[in-house]
Amino acid sequence: MAPHSRIAHTRPVQQDLNSAREVLKLEAEGLLALADTLDEKFCAALDILSKVEGRIVITGMGKSGHIGRKIAATLASTGAPAFFVHPGEASHGDLGMVPQSDAILALANAGETNELSDFIHYSRRFTIPLISITSREESTLSEAADVSLVLPKAQEACPLGLAPTTSTTMTLALGDALAVALLERRGFSADDFQQFHPGGSLGNHLMKVEDLMHKDNALPLVSPSTLMGDVLLEMTAKHFGCVAVIDSTEQLMGIITDGDLRRNMADDLIQKTASSVMTSGVKTIMSNALAAEGLAIMNENSITSLFVLAENQKIIGILHIHDCLRAGVA
Repeated sequence: MAPHSRIAHTRPVQQDLNSAREVLKLEAEGLLALADTLDEKFCAALDILSKVEGRIVITGMGKSGHIGRKIAATLASTGAPAFFVHPGEASHGDLGMVPQSDAILALANAGETNELSDFIHYSRRFTIPLISITSREESTLSEAADVSLVLPKAQEACPLGLAPTTSTTMTLALGDALAVALLERRGFSADDFQQFHPGGSLGNHLMKVEDLMHKDNALPLVSPSTLMGDVLLEMTAKHFGCVAVIDSTEQLMGIITDGDLRRNMADDLIQKTASSVMTSGVKTIMSNALAAEGLAIMNENSITSLFVLAENQKIIGILHIHDCLRAGVA
């Protein structure tokens, strides 16, 4: 065990909290300063990134490299193909991963990182667009870049002024700003987002009704003239506890549920027609709606199924609450 690990922690709790709050305050001030200093260079960087035919290559050393990996992941997940290349590995063959159709986003706080020199020379030799994020406009990296995004002067949250803290937070936030602005320029939609996030809670939340609905022969459908004896057989066979009553054009006229059966219970029930028992004013949902929206409608109305309509208002499916729950939609 290292000697320092045996030292008792006797510092007052309030001092620890004050220290933590000071860090957050300084970093927040840095972010506000960054927002205030954004100018046309930010738009120029977006112009480059939006026209990239290949991918956006992010690079950086040390803490900048860690931030770069996150920026690359954010860009990729929001419709801008991107990946991270370590500058050390780039000098030993990985520059071959960067064709002229790509653009480079290089991160270096002081802008003098030696490991980035080969990246800079390579981008200049093959006229690959280079965008930099640094804290010094007069640095080697800033001066070499086609567009240099310079962080405003801000105090590092480290009390020694040595560990990158405020500067890395600003760099990370600036990467987010680029990704979101690029997303909006490209018209990236929730549908697009779901394609890149098919797994986990994000994918579940963005799942569409059409992804979960039952259709074709699974649909419980009857005509308005169907006798209730046959309606009961259809309800039993399809296992949804309801049937939709549709006209000759497949337009929804009404619904018959277990509740309707109880309300019409009489000796002559099976001789009645579907249209005389059905309830009109049925809750429905469009096939391109989010499944989460369908679940909300079912919960709000204390029902277990929703019939699904196409753009022409024809019935094309049925969504059951159990389908949503099994898929993890919440």
